[in-house]
Amino acid sequence: MVTVSTSVVNRFSLQLTFVLFLSVVVVTLFTALLTAPQRDEISEFYLGNRNMSPLRNGLAMCGDYLSAATLLGSTGLVALTGYDGLLYLGGTTVAWMAVLLVIAEPLHNSGRFTLGDTLALRLPRLQRPVRLALAVCTLVITTLYLVAQLVGSVALLTQFVGEPSQAVRTLCVIAIGTIVIVYAALGGMPGATFIQVVKAVMLVSGVAIMAVLVLTRFHWNVDALLSAAARGSGLGQRFLESGLRYGAGTTSKLDFFSLELAIVLGLAALPHVVMRLLAPRTNRVLRTSVVWAMGLVGFVCLAAGILGLGATAILGRENIAKIDPRGDATVLLLAQSLGGGLLTALISCLAFVTLLAVAAGLTLAAASSLAHDLYGEVIRKGRATQTEELGVARMAAAVIGVLGMLLALLPWEISTAGLAFLAFAIAASAILPALVYSLFWRRFSAHGALLSLYGGLACSVLLVVFSPVLSGSPTSVYPHIDFAWFPLQNPGIVSIPAGFLLGWVGSVLRPQQEPSGYEEFEIRTLVGAAPRAARD
Repeated sequence: MVTVSTSVVNRFSLQLTFVLFLSVVVVTLFTALLTAPQRDEISEFYLGNRNMSPLRNGLAMCGDYLSAATLLGSTGLVALTGYDGLLYLGGTTVAWMAVLLVIAEPLHNSGRFTLGDTLALRLPRLQRPVRLALAVCTLVITTLYLVAQLVGSVALLTQFVGEPSQAVRTLCVIAIGTIVIVYAALGGMPGATFIQVVKAVMLVSGVAIMAVLVLTRFHWNVDALLSAAARGSGLGQRFLESGLRYGAGTTSKLDFFSLELAIVLGLAALPHVVMRLLAPRTNRVLRTSVVWAMGLVGFVCLAAGILGLGATAILGRENIAKIDPRGDATVLLLAQSLGGGLLTALISCLAFVTLLAVAAGLTLAAASSLAHDLYGEVIRKGRATQTEELGVARMAAAVIGVLGMLLALLPWEISTAGLAFLAFAIAASAILPALVYSLFWRRFSAHGALLSLYGGLACSVLLVVFSPVLSGSPTSVYPHIDFAWFPLQNPGIVSIPAGFLLGWVGSVLRPQQEPSGYEEFEIRTLVGAAPRAARD
């Protein structure tokens, strides 16, 4: 959580940030309402304009994925831990390779509006229980991630007003949450896409400008930047070697591997990312869009690494840690040093817009799953009209937004990054096994899907509950008691194999009782030969 004192930014920065943020919100809300679906067609609400260029699709994917944690948390991690922080950024970039090479095209060929459509096509006999299980997992993942974004908005606010009062905290969460509901409920995918494209352009431009300023300070000499960062860290060469955060012992190394595993594998199963993969009309546009997204994400991560090293070189590691031990204020401190109040206000506004864009995508993904999978297919058994389902989707977006606001107002002691990492771990442990087995394993059964979905979800949550995240260490939620028997803070190294194992066990013990039609499904995933009229 960002804990910057009020001396970091002056009153001018506060006022300018508010004006800039309000201007962006007004423009994007107006545009989102203009581009909102004008007809009662669920395809337009769920998928938006399917004729967008690969670049715009790539920008939307980038904007949907990169959260404020990348801009703030990752930069601070590099500034405080050096080499270990750069490794973390590497995992964020590599995650898109798995999406491009394994998931994107088969999912696009077999899906319709949600991931539940793919599983229902593959497992028609028990599609309703599978859709229900998938909706539960989707709701948990998106809610955790949404709460992390809303809590992050309060954390950003502390840079201006210090630790906010309960009234200010409530006002901030309600304001951000209400804007998110409008984007998702009224604008649908077209509205969410617009704010995500705007956010991606702002993010890429913002980090590029700051990276150029940092490199100019060191005459574009990377060796000089690294040497200055090593000196500014007070640790010398150790700053450029592994071990400051993740390599101190075996447990620390396993924890880092578990985190990277969840990030690399969880991205392909995040509900809002899956929706983006279904939006392009053709496979050619999809592939090019994912390449654009991968390049943009890689550029932002590279720039974040430069900013982290530059902050250590210019400000000093100890000075950063004194103001914010977590390092989340690093990029704001660096902006103040490089460009004064104006640059600080621009970066602060960018962070708020980043929160909005990610939260809008999450809310839309949750609403789509609840309306299409739970209401349309489980409750109404496919008999719901498009107008009826669209109304439920908009109502669900409002309910999810209110739920996120209520949870964000609780006295959370877990960091926003911890909530986001848990969402990644659940996605990789529950949804990914069901998705991979559905696409690539002939013998996969509905019982295997149910076991992997519910089992992966339960395993991830239980391991976190009995980990140092909640008890057993000074940084835990309950530091004075100890019921942690699982030594790692990130459960992925255990929960992900468990999810795949449960899917295999369920399929072996309870195989399909009738032909599954896998051959036709396989052809569709490989070449998209099945009729696509339903999606168009």
